[in-house]
Amino acid sequence: MPAEIKFCGLTRAEDARAAAMCGARYAGVIFAGGPRALEPAAAAMVLDATGGALARVGVFGTAEPSEVARVVRAARLDVAQLHGEPTALQIRAVRAATGAQVWAVLRVDGAADADRLDELDGEADAVVFETRVPGRLGGTGVAFDWDAAARGPRPRRSKLVVAGGLTPENVALAIAALTPHVVDVSSGVESSPGVKDHQRLRDFADAVRSVVAAR
Repeated sequence: MPAEIKFCGLTRAEDARAAAMCGARYAGVIFAGGPRALEPAAAAMVLDATGGALARVGVFGTAEPSEVARVVRAARLDVAQLHGEPTALQIRAVRAATGAQVWAVLRVDGAADADRLDELDGEADAVVFETRVPGRLGGTGVAFDWDAAARGPRPRRSKLVVAGGLTPENVALAIAALTPHVVDVSSGVESSPGVKDHQRLRDFADAVRSVVAAR
């Protein structure tokens, strides 16, 4: 099966509609600061534009579980994606507070840290391999070494999501190397931060579907 697609950093209803038209599985909005950050009410309006076709993902930094729960309710999220170096305890706390799926980000610059991955694998519904860039949570447009990551440990119980520096031009290479369940793109399909280029959305979806990832 082709990898599922998550278009993240959505800020406009028209972009969310375009993401749904491209056959994405997930629509992501940001609550962790930066140029793509939205308030929960605005995020709900953007996500509503998908017509219920996509699972709704919110990206959080170091927010407390109670704050994550407040935003999950307000924006009607299906998934809370935690970027603040989450621990197994924090993952359990967010799941208990929200009732949502929890995705945990693991920053990599090559092979994943085996101890950190072991802590997250099975606790999180998905582990997101995101490029390690000092001082940044994500959205940098920088890719990590997919071949090096493929030689290292990968999740066995949680889904694998690959993010960081993906574009229509390179996503097939990332899928071939890591066979992820989900590919997660934001800046690689934008004309400016938070503004999606609809042709690049289509090109990304076409590139993903051109590769059948062996499981």
